[in-house]
Amino acid sequence: MPPVDVDSPPVESQIRNLILSGHVGFDSLPDQLVSKSVQNGFVFNIMCIGETGLGKSTLMDSLFNTNFESSPSPHTLPTVKLKAHTYELQESNVRLKLTICDTVGYGDQINKEDSFKAVVDYIDAQFENYLQEELKIKRSLAYYHDSRIHVCLYFICPTGHGLKSIDLVCMKKLDQKVNIIPIIAKADTISKTELQKFKSKIMAELKNNGVQIYEFPEDDETVSEINSTMNSHIPFAVVGSTDFVKVGNKMTRARQYPWGTVQVENESHCDFVKLREMLIRTNMEDMREKTHCKHYELYRKKQLEQMGFSDVDADNKPTSFQQIFETKRSNHLQELQQKEDEMRQMFVVRVKEKEAELKDAEKELHGKFDKLKKDHTEEKKKIDESRKKLEDEIVEFNRRKAQYSQMSSHHTLTLGKSKKK
Repeated sequence: MPPVDVDSPPVESQIRNLILSGHVGFDSLPDQLVSKSVQNGFVFNIMCIGETGLGKSTLMDSLFNTNFESSPSPHTLPTVKLKAHTYELQESNVRLKLTICDTVGYGDQINKEDSFKAVVDYIDAQFENYLQEELKIKRSLAYYHDSRIHVCLYFICPTGHGLKSIDLVCMKKLDQKVNIIPIIAKADTISKTELQKFKSKIMAELKNNGVQIYEFPEDDETVSEINSTMNSHIPFAVVGSTDFVKVGNKMTRARQYPWGTVQVENESHCDFVKLREMLIRTNMEDMREKTHCKHYELYRKKQLEQMGFSDVDADNKPTSFQQIFETKRSNHLQELQQKEDEMRQMFVVRVKEKEAELKDAEKELHGKFDKLKKDHTEEKKKIDESRKKLEDEIVEFNRRKAQYSQMSSHHTLTLGKSKKK
């Protein structure tokens, strides 16, 4: 071992730093990404779940400051149906392809046991469509319309008495598939004191039942403070309106009542501004990212595992997709060969059984034929005997007839001679 020089300078001081002779330019990467993203546009998909008449469509109009011209749904539908509409929106130079999916007839059935099934099936179907596009040999993900649901706004009926069973069951089924934000609809029907108690009760029930809702991220320093504050306001108590009322010198969205005016964008009246801030301005990209990296990845993992694919083999060693495919292909071919052999053997057995049946049928037919032939011979013999007997009787009859004729003529001649005397 070579001697160590105690007086030598530390290694860090011996590292030679390379001083750039000029500006390189990779600090413009964020600008390049922004430019590319603005050019391609953005996609955002919202699902609204709630009973008919809770103001889902009105809230969407209020959130995006437009009129989506949605038609009211009836209360007479036998099952829950999902209707998705896609809109092209533009604000400044940013284009947004917005898809709003509404649950029509949710909570209107007498038997609400399977109300969540249509919602779960729709979300899984969007994941499956994206997965199938990913698994294609020739993919076009850059031009593929991503219809995966990025956020689910669950509208809670403003009863003030906690969540209904259908709410807990549905949110529990969806919490691993989509980002859920619970909101209290038509919050202007509850007083402020009741509203705070209602919020606390809702959060307690969600926690006690193990329902995981979407929490605004606090790891980003730029929005950690506001997101932390907003997490304490969930569920948001919102009011939507398509009407504008003049308040002071400004026209604002509001609901006019005999006792006063509820301003939608007034934070002291409702949490609409908080919801819009969190949903659109601050955390839209995080919801898109969580949908892809968490919920979709979980679905993809389950689907590929069901197909038999895994990252490790039976010995817990890393394996490749190609190796698993070749193994599955070999096993599949062996199964096909085995099934083919079984079918061939089964076919041979059935042919032999059919041949035995045909031989038995043929033997039976020969027996019937011999019996008929024998019966025919006996019948013919009887007929011949009867004919011979008949012929003998005819001969005897003719003989007697002739004899009788002869006797009659002799008697006539005798009578004539007697008269002459």
